[in-house]
Amino acid sequence: MSDGPKKTINKITKGFAKHGYICSDQISTAVYLASELEKPILIEGPPGVGKTELANTAAMYFKKELIRLQCYEGLDESKALYEWRYGKQLLYTQILKEQMQEVLEGAKGLKESLGRLMKFEDIFFSEDFLETRPLLQALTSDKGSVLLIDEVDKSDEEFEALLLEILSEFQISIPELGVREAKVKPLVMLTSNNSREIGDALKRRCLHLYIPFPDAKLERQIVQARVPEISESMQIQLVNFVQGIRQLDLKKQPAISETIDWAKTLILLNSEELEAKLAEETLNILLKHQQDIEVVKKEIPALISSATETSDGKSIN
Repeated sequence: MSDGPKKTINKITKGFAKHGYICSDQISTAVYLASELEKPILIEGPPGVGKTELANTAAMYFKKELIRLQCYEGLDESKALYEWRYGKQLLYTQILKEQMQEVLEGAKGLKESLGRLMKFEDIFFSEDFLETRPLLQALTSDKGSVLLIDEVDKSDEEFEALLLEILSEFQISIPELGVREAKVKPLVMLTSNNSREIGDALKRRCLHLYIPFPDAKLERQIVQARVPEISESMQIQLVNFVQGIRQLDLKKQPAISETIDWAKTLILLNSEELEAKLAEETLNILLKHQQDIEVVKKEIPALISSATETSDGKSIN
């Protein structure tokens, strides 16, 4: 890789860090490539590793509007793309009805009357009556945007098919108005928690980025960025503790956001070091299922012991 791209990637890393998002080299490179190649990124990984936050930070870094589409089962084009303002159309119909005599005045025969009425069809299905939704908003943005299609794996396969034209050509066909092309191509990020397999056709149109749970070094950097008031000793202990929890067989592993919440909790409770009693009392901050809490409770002594040791086996205290 030449110095030019390296500098830009390093700039992205530093720029994201200023907004509190600590990037791995892989993440920074993916953002750079997506921007330069004008290709969407499909971001996969377990819940809570920062997939959605990546899009939020990208919008701040590139100084663009964030447009978010939250996916769910049954999502269709009327909620994702556009729909017609039926109320406004109905009002227009009433006005037209009241002025029908004036419109048809002087018309000779049914054919001429029909011709006059047909002139109003383009007005009825025009931009004035169009209610844009996130996908169309992103395509028609004058200044460009970051389009977040969040949890695309929760949508149906039919919705994936709807995305294909948008993600390959950055355009969409509206039957009544024709093709609408992007004025400025948005930076598109799709996230997936892998609840179902994403179709190959959609994957081919995207760069792929997998974000795993961070290693201890990266997670400490994240905690330091988000909770700068925490002491170095406590930061090491709590990250090591969380890293140990993620090695257990749990229903849901603690997310990075929950590590941050736990760090803030320990500071709020004026804790200077990680103690077994305090850890047990605040496990509900880290874990969201009671069965997971019961599993971890049994392991707290071992987790505390491991969390307070350095790599050479000495206590960090």
